[in-house]
Amino acid sequence: MSGTFPRRLVVGIAGGTGSGKSTVAEKIMAAVGEEHVSMLDQDSYYKDLSGWTLEQKRRHNFDHPDAIEFALMREHLDKLRQGVPVLKPVYSFHSSTRTGEHTQIKPSDVIIVEGILILWDEQLRDRMDIKVFVDTDDDIRMIRRLLRDIRERSRTVERVVDQYMQTVRPSHLTFVEPTKRYADIIIPEGGMNQVAVSMVVATLKHWLTDKAGTLEGVIN
Repeated sequence: MSGTFPRRLVVGIAGGTGSGKSTVAEKIMAAVGEEHVSMLDQDSYYKDLSGWTLEQKRRHNFDHPDAIEFALMREHLDKLRQGVPVLKPVYSFHSSTRTGEHTQIKPSDVIIVEGILILWDEQLRDRMDIKVFVDTDDDIRMIRRLLRDIRERSRTVERVVDQYMQTVRPSHLTFVEPTKRYADIIIPEGGMNQVAVSMVVATLKHWLTDKAGTLEGVIN
């Protein structure tokens, strides 16, 4: 193979907060085989807010593209595509800072990039082979976010609702919802839509089978 790296398939999974993106990604990984899939989640690439006051953090818009370090995300994706492992930052939603720890992500045949704004960044979007948008009703997404933030991020109901009305909903309408037009596949109701998820899985399995056959032919 002359020292070249085998091509890797990049799958982007976008959608609003609470839409079921993570569930879709998890079901794809389980069906395709975790050994074949690497994951880059947008949540790990929030900019570090060390040194900010609690009030500044509460006023910060985490759903705006400026809150994400897309340059680092693109750099890590490029390395994975080249077959090079990366150290993904570990982000704490309790302190709104990076912990200083990292998770090593090894390159795999399929690379999933997941997050609400991944289709907004044009350079990141152009690196994707398949673009998926998970489309779920606003009321369901709001309920899911409310439960998640209370259970997992120690937020109060008042804070979650205030943040949703002040920044989450306006940012969704401005930055997230418009990116649906870039999607190759739209999945209504997220991971609950077994038919749509199965179609994505079938596509990836077909690609993996073809790739394996191609590489075997080259080696032999």
